[in-house]
Amino acid sequence: MEATITNHQKNVSTFIHLSTFSKWFFPFGNFIAPLVLWSAQKSKSAYIDKNSREAINFQLSMLLYLIIIAVITIPFVVYQAIKYDGSTHIYWSDHLHANGDASGLSGLLIALIVSGTLAIGLTLFEIVTVISAAIKASKGESYSYPLTIRFITDNAVDEIHQTTTEEPAQTAGQASDNSTQTTASANTKNDSDKTNDDIVL
Repeated sequence: MEATITNHQKNVSTFIHLSTFSKWFFPFGNFIAPLVLWSAQKSKSAYIDKNSREAINFQLSMLLYLIIIAVITIPFVVYQAIKYDGSTHIYWSDHLHANGDASGLSGLLIALIVSGTLAIGLTLFEIVTVISAAIKASKGESYSYPLTIRFITDNAVDEIHQTTTEEPAQTAGQASDNSTQTTASANTKNDSDKTNDDIVL
């Protein structure tokens, strides 16, 4: 990472973190916006590259956690809904009344409340951590999101950069070898011509 982080790098990194909130305005904006910015800026700054990977990895992790909550909750809700056969009647008269077996309904409500609480808690956690990351980035400090799975690793990016760097180096090396061979051939030819001149003399 750079020894000196410029204001431009801080501003771009901050905007990358905050761009994940664009999901509230268009679908998958939390992935599209930081990916576009990362693609445009990652080769220009290691600091921007790191912040971009942190933001994208965190969003992927949050999506995975929400999917896990849904996978666990939906079958239970469906089961409770089937179990609740409509024999329970709920009405309001001064206060809430229920006639019949409300066990199925109570289980359904508990499942919805628990899953909703987890989803809301995860969303609030995401908002707080993204704002924290943006504040750190604006100060030029490093920030690692908690509870984040490293889908995009440092090694994978380094390998891409290394491959990109090695290709020009190999081309330059081949050009140097060709130049050396050409020079050697020219020297050999000059020596041969000189020998022929000596023989003629």
